[in-house]
Amino acid sequence: MAVATPPSNSSSPQKSRYAFIAVLFITLFLFTIFVFTKRALEPSLFLYKNHFTQIPFSSNSPTNNTLISISHPTSAPVLDPPSLPQSTPTREPSSEIESSDENVQDPDRGNESSDVKEESNGQKGGDDENPDVEMGEIPCDLYAGTWVRDEQYPIYKPGSCPHVDEAFDCQSNGRSDSEYLKWRWKPDGCELPRFNATDFLVRLRGKRLMLVGDSMNRNQFESILCLLREGLYNKSRMYEVNGHKISKGRGYFSFKFQDYDCTVDFVLSHFLVKEGIRIGEKGKSNPTLSIDQIDRKAKRWKRADILVFNTGHWWAHGKTARGKNYYKEGDYLYPHFDVTEAFRRALRTWASWVELNVNPKKQLVFYRGYSSSHFRGGDWDSGGSCKGEKEPAFSGALLDSYPLKMKIVDEVIKEMKMKVPVRVLNVTRLTNFRKDGHPSIWGKKGSTRKQDCSHWCVPGVPDAWNELIYATLVFQQTKSKSTVS
Repeated sequence: MAVATPPSNSSSPQKSRYAFIAVLFITLFLFTIFVFTKRALEPSLFLYKNHFTQIPFSSNSPTNNTLISISHPTSAPVLDPPSLPQSTPTREPSSEIESSDENVQDPDRGNESSDVKEESNGQKGGDDENPDVEMGEIPCDLYAGTWVRDEQYPIYKPGSCPHVDEAFDCQSNGRSDSEYLKWRWKPDGCELPRFNATDFLVRLRGKRLMLVGDSMNRNQFESILCLLREGLYNKSRMYEVNGHKISKGRGYFSFKFQDYDCTVDFVLSHFLVKEGIRIGEKGKSNPTLSIDQIDRKAKRWKRADILVFNTGHWWAHGKTARGKNYYKEGDYLYPHFDVTEAFRRALRTWASWVELNVNPKKQLVFYRGYSSSHFRGGDWDSGGSCKGEKEPAFSGALLDSYPLKMKIVDEVIKEMKMKVPVRVLNVTRLTNFRKDGHPSIWGKKGSTRKQDCSHWCVPGVPDAWNELIYATLVFQQTKSKSTVS
């Protein structure tokens, strides 16, 4: 029986279908390549962009131990921490309270080639701009308010954090009262988001937070390490990259939070400008301060995504305050120079560095204001005391005091706002209250010598400074997300 043969033109629709499917497949394939290539080329610095669903914040929210839904990659391989060379000091101490901070090994001498190599390898390089980085609006003046009792404080228990050095570890040194730990800063016009350590770490993912300044910033640095440590599922995956334990004797620390690929650094810089040595006619060396040159360690600062600067206390004593044969501009050494004007010019030198070296679309800069001292009956070196203070001061002239140094800070930062916005972490007035928060005689075990009424116990007042940084990131992110959407 003969089989009927279909007409030859019947294969045309089938071929058309095959061609359509092939074109569709190729189009989808090319679109997929385009999408992934675009994602790969996008900038990696998202200072405010949120990659995870956030929990709502309110004054009644639980403390930072309540975790948002994030997986903790505890099985990630442990990386060998990089080594950073150390070298020698350049200046003798001029204050007993902070003297050992001077005896630091300079981590930057002889390291310029490694700095260049690191930047050329793309750690901070590139001109890509992050469209999500926008300075958001803060809902109220975060620094006008008062301290309120909060039984959920402190955020971490005294003695629980191994990154507090002896000078700030008041409870371990014998301080028996603990009411000073139960205070939380509350702005007048809004509520701060409850501090959430895990959420803070998520916001820092892939970034470097760096605190640059004197031992007051080391005080804050130790606080933020302890706060962030509370958000770690596996606390052993936080380490100092060179294995150093925090002490006054070093000028550089770098802590890696491995599960979040972020780093928190401290770089010692008493003045933010260049300290030096002048050799006199008889071979005697004397310190100098070049108020027109940035600190030689500034090349480290470029690596940070978030910078927190401070200076202030070292301008109030010793040769710095006297100003005789100390301040330099260019090669000229002033026989006598006013410390107030020197401070102003030094800050302008710092501001110029920020404007030239900070990309405001990639980096965020804070200047942490002057924190108040509370000496009674003398200064730090003349019998001053704050022993026995157990609660904040809620009245008195000190609460409204605002030092000339901070007026100069405000003036200089106002001049530079159009180029690089700098957030003033203005802790001056909120520290005016806290006469109870200093180490006093508990800066060392069994010590009854000169009292420390400048620095702060940890846990304690510096935790509030870091809560304000966290609040700023939260508020700015909210603004950024609403703007982009």
